[in-house]
Amino acid sequence: MNLNTHEHMLRDKVILALNSSLSFPQVLEAARAPLLELAPSDSVALCLMRTTPVLDFQWLVPGHPIPLLEQYASVSDHDFVRAPIFARPNEVILDEEMLPRREYEHSLLYQRSRELGLGLEHVMAVLLPIRPDFLGALALYRTRRRAFSSRCATVLSSLTQHLVNAVRNCADLQTMTTGSHLLEELHGRPGTAYVVVELPSREVLRSKHAAVLLERWFAPSDLHASGLPLPLKERLDALVRMDADSRLEKNVWFSQQPEGYRTVRFIELPAGEGPRQWALVMNELPMSIPLPVDMRRKLTRREADIAKYLLRSWSSEQIASELVIAVDTVDTHVRNIREKLGIDSRMDLLYLAARFNKPV
Repeated sequence: MNLNTHEHMLRDKVILALNSSLSFPQVLEAARAPLLELAPSDSVALCLMRTTPVLDFQWLVPGHPIPLLEQYASVSDHDFVRAPIFARPNEVILDEEMLPRREYEHSLLYQRSRELGLGLEHVMAVLLPIRPDFLGALALYRTRRRAFSSRCATVLSSLTQHLVNAVRNCADLQTMTTGSHLLEELHGRPGTAYVVVELPSREVLRSKHAAVLLERWFAPSDLHASGLPLPLKERLDALVRMDADSRLEKNVWFSQQPEGYRTVRFIELPAGEGPRQWALVMNELPMSIPLPVDMRRKLTRREADIAKYLLRSWSSEQIASELVIAVDTVDTHVRNIREKLGIDSRMDLLYLAARFNKPV
């Protein structure tokens, strides 16, 4: 979309804030002011939801509290926002698309907000699929009768993947402190490891299994003078030069081997004193990964069939030939699978399936 200079500046501030911490509350507080100015609003809230074994939620509200959300458990069954955003994940939805204004004003949520002295006159929300059992929902509110415009929705849409990435990083590494420490309880399995690097290439920390994985994955001739393998050093150098939007598509290194898959996820750590640090989180995934039940339940029968072939690393052409359907049809199913499971790539599908079958 075409943003003016001021909007570009605000969007950059929001993205910078989303990468400023690995704490949900701190990220949201840092992003609040530029976000509320970029998509003019009076307040913002993030709902973190676990879907299994039962739906559980936690509201995070930076700045002034929203009394209605403090009482959300008592009115959650009447939440008219939930069904529309669950039906259209990753899509920003305005309240006028959720239900007619007359019904909006007669809803229990709206009436209760007025009783509490803070009429939430308009809402704009988006569902952020993070994992098959973990979702985020970001909502912006206005307390005056001035509806959100389609431009506001478009501006927020331009930040959706950055929001997903920030929530995912916080969820995955919420036990990481602003320096470099990961709990071994989180990343202590033989097939999982991490290395923390201080730019430009000085290693400052590695987990106990990192050396084993690196020696197994790379030959001595692959090593850079810094100690990092050249493929990882080159990817890190490229990420450092990229803008935030470009990084979203390049922050995972992937290698398919006869015995399984090797992945490295690059995560920029919160800024502190001194050079910026990055965590390189490494995982080994088996070649044959069954589709977990919790993931299969979200898909149609045909989508589940295609997901199983994706877990075997089949191409769209191979799947189309096997199922006797068009390649374009396969690609459409793949897009639907990505949206329903909240994943960005086929590699994400492999990682999540392995995580559900054997959590790391």
